[in-house]
Formats: sequence, C-alpha cells, structure tokens
Amino acid sequence: MLRLKRLAVLSLFAFCAITACAFWLLGATNSGVPGAGNSGAVMRAARPAPPQAAGQFVPLASGSAHAVNITRTVDPGWLARTAARTDIPARALRAYVAAAGMANAAEPACRIGWNTVAAVGFVESAHGALGGGRLMASGEVSGPIVGPGLNGDGFAAIADTDGGVMDGDALWDRAVGPMQFIPSTWELAGRDANGDGAADPHNIDDAALSAAGYLCAGGRDLTTAQGWSDAIWSYNQSEAYLSQVDEAAVEYAEQAGPIR
Repeated sequence: MLRLKRLAVLSLFAFCAITACAFWLLGATNSGVPGAGNSGAVMRAARPAPPQAAGQFVPLASGSAHAVNITRTVDPGWLARTAARTDIPARALRAYVAAAGMANAAEPACRIGWNTVAAVGFVESAHGALGGGRLMASGEVSGPIVGPGLNGDGFAAIADTDGGVMDGDALWDRAVGPMQFIPSTWELAGRDANGDGAADPHNIDDAALSAAGYLCAGGRDLTTAQGWSDAIWSYNQSEAYLSQVDEAAVEYAEQAGPIR
C-alpha cells in the first residue's frame, strides 16, 4: 500500500510538475494544450502502460443523462470499498473517477483510467494532504497548496502571467492546487467540473478533470505504452516522475481489483 512515508521522496517532484509545460507553449503542435504532440521528443523508450482502472457509477434512469458534476453518480458502495483498499481519501477518489469518466466521454479514444489520474494526484500533493491539509466536502483544500516561486533557482524561471491572482505572487508564477497547475497552463486547460460556473485549480473536481483532459490531449490512447508515457511526460518531463506515477497507477489498479 502506498504510504505517506514516501512523501519525503515524492515531494521532490510535487511542485515541479506542470512547471515544464510552459516551455512547451513555444513548441506545441496541433493542440490547445501545451506539450501535446511533442512530449516524447526527448524521452527515452516508452514504458508499458499500467492497467487503466474503471470506476463504478450508479445506473442512470432510462433517457436521463449525467449532470455536469458526475461525482454524485459514483456508486457509494464501490467508492467506500475502493477508498479503503487504496488508502485514497473518498472525496479525492470521487473526483478522480468522475474526471476519468468525463475525459473519456469527451475523448473516447483516450481510455484513461481513474488510477492514472489518482497517481498524478498522489505524487503532486498526496491527494490534497501536502503540508498537512485535507480535502473538504466541497472539494476545496483546507488551505491553498502553492509551490515555490519559479524564479530559476532550482526550478524553471517563469515570470508572473496572472498578476498574482491565482498564486499570490505578482513576480513569479507558482504551481497551485492539488494537481499543481501553473497559472498559464490553467488558463489553457482549466475546466469546471462541479458546475459552479468557475474553473478553480484549488478544487479537486475541477483540477482532476483538467488534469485528465490535459493527459488525453493530442489524441493520445493511454492504454498504449507510447500514449501513456507521452501523457505523463507532458505533465512533468522527468524520468523519476514518470516512474513514481507508474508505480502508483499500477498499485492502485491492483488494490482496487475488478469491478464486481
């Protein structure tokens, strides 16, 4: 089982994710999301894709459709069992399952699993627990998760792009929220998943859907080695990060087991 004792290692990568994405803005091809289509250019051989786990939803009545926020339709029994097996907070798991479902509805060829979204969420912020925080029932983190200023000192140098509105820093950009988006990337990829009319990187529903959509960009098929590796590489161009997400995604799929 993934343990928080790994955070000493994982946190080395947590605030780095997405920061490299700004550099892809200059080289992105045929996509509204930075990095899509180019992500494998400097990466070593793709690794096998982990199993893409599926969630279980409450059956819809004949002729009805999912609401904008489909987190409410995740089967509560399945959610409780899977949260216990994986040690993922139920509120975060709801968001990851919903995000994968909504991303696949928009891009059927992607076939992203909730376990991949969850693995990114774990490495980025321990599902919103980085710094001792937690996810509230609303999906907001109990306190803002804001990374260090990207001033070139051990990180990429990314001058402020949002006037400090999202990250509180009017000099340098900082990664924010449980999925650690920088403001310029959020402007391109941010989505409103909970139907409140605003895309909020500090809300796990919005952040998870935005991450899933980002990973699916460029027509990727995440059941293939190249598609999955390119997707994670586009999120953070680091072999160590790729390994951490891969390990977590495999373990979550194994722990969850098949849907019964």
